[in-house]
Amino acid sequence: MKLQRIVKEGNEIILEVTGVLCATKEELVQSRAFHDFTITFVEHLRETNSIFLDLTGVDLRRNENVETLIATLSQLASRPIEQVAQDVPGAGVLLSERNALHRLTDAFYDYWRSFERYLVCRPDDALEECEDKESVFISGVVLLADSVRGTYRAVCENIVGKRPIVFRQVQAGCNVGLIVAKHPWKLPEGYPPQLAEIPFIEHQLINPPLIMDPPTNTRKGHFTKLDENPLGALDIDPGQYLCAPVQVGPIVEFVYFHRKMMGLGCALGNLFELANPAQIEQGPDAIYIYGADGDALARYGKHPLVFYDDEENDVFVAAVPRDDKYAYFGYLKKMILTLHNAVIMKRGRMPFHGAMTNLMLSNGQSANILLIGETATGKSESLEALRLLSKDLLRDIVVVADDMGSIEVAPNGRILGYGTETGAFIRLDDLQKGYAFGQIDRAIIMSPQKTNARVVLPVTTFADVLQGYPIDFLLYANNYEAV
Repeated sequence: MKLQRIVKEGNEIILEVTGVLCATKEELVQSRAFHDFTITFVEHLRETNSIFLDLTGVDLRRNENVETLIATLSQLASRPIEQVAQDVPGAGVLLSERNALHRLTDAFYDYWRSFERYLVCRPDDALEECEDKESVFISGVVLLADSVRGTYRAVCENIVGKRPIVFRQVQAGCNVGLIVAKHPWKLPEGYPPQLAEIPFIEHQLINPPLIMDPPTNTRKGHFTKLDENPLGALDIDPGQYLCAPVQVGPIVEFVYFHRKMMGLGCALGNLFELANPAQIEQGPDAIYIYGADGDALARYGKHPLVFYDDEENDVFVAAVPRDDKYAYFGYLKKMILTLHNAVIMKRGRMPFHGAMTNLMLSNGQSANILLIGETATGKSESLEALRLLSKDLLRDIVVVADDMGSIEVAPNGRILGYGTETGAFIRLDDLQKGYAFGQIDRAIIMSPQKTNARVVLPVTTFADVLQGYPIDFLLYANNYEAV
């Protein structure tokens, strides 16, 4: 495994690797990433004035003792403590403090698992030449998780001198793995040239359920349309961004997100289908910079959540600042859907905010229902209630659109409905009613301990999103006017 570096962003850890992952315990403890993360852990102990700074008899406030700790832990992955104490200079004092060293190892392991962990792989020639590079990559991510757990268990066993009786197979590897690569596409003139250097997400591995806690869990402000292109003034460091080329119904949007927003950007994989290289080469219908330089956008007001119609290049663009107050998935989803609506209207379709489903009855009949209305009027919940109340009469229910979609008039005069997302971004409370409960083990859960906790989970297929179902019933959800 070629671990290039490890990056800490808030509560996120990003491992950057190249090539085929083949992590063993020996490779792991000898890697630069292990060395750097151990230093990060000791810095955390210093910041919190932890008892572990001197609990083992070694003063970890001194940098030379930190290097001794790193060497000791590395050796303990494969050798008992008696041998390590003899061969590692300065490690002898640890022999008399086995219990304290064991507790320190537990604290180190828990500290690692307290982060959201992301792996970004840039394939080398060896991986590209693999007949099934996706399976090789997945196997490597699984092996990395096994290596982390195995290293922890080996170190503890070599400290205490015996094997544990109970093994806990906790999630110890990376929550999300990405294969990223650069792809050519025609960047319009006047746009930041660095955009062409930012790699696209080709494949994504999610180990659900993934629980994350973004800094914000509500959305404020309104999206504002500008008379000028906000991207022209942006200074973008391509080494700090990735691009998720999402398919939003029939259009493709290039969503560039800063690594500070890594978790939120990766959650798009549970909501939208990703575009393939051929679609990327054709270029986007919209470009969205999520996590842009706030100073460059400050002139657009207190909440510079902005978009622009670049008619000359036939592309919509948008930007939201890199600030914790915008680190909420709603700023991603709603702007993406706003851009979809703007593009789709120019193509002659009418967007809708609502839920659409295809109901197939036990007697062979079927009907397509579109339920539109404002936010929090109970659209999705009403369809779910229909499913629960009529379960004996229904053979199947297919979600066409969960939150947003569009309608058009077909050549035969029928009104067709289309969706946008393959997933749903819903309140955690809705799951108590049974909504999409069968998919909870695929969910990305956000801020479960807070008000307005949310989940992102798959609910339909991209084929059903694009198919175009004739609308048989149009219902309006209204909980604002008294009847």
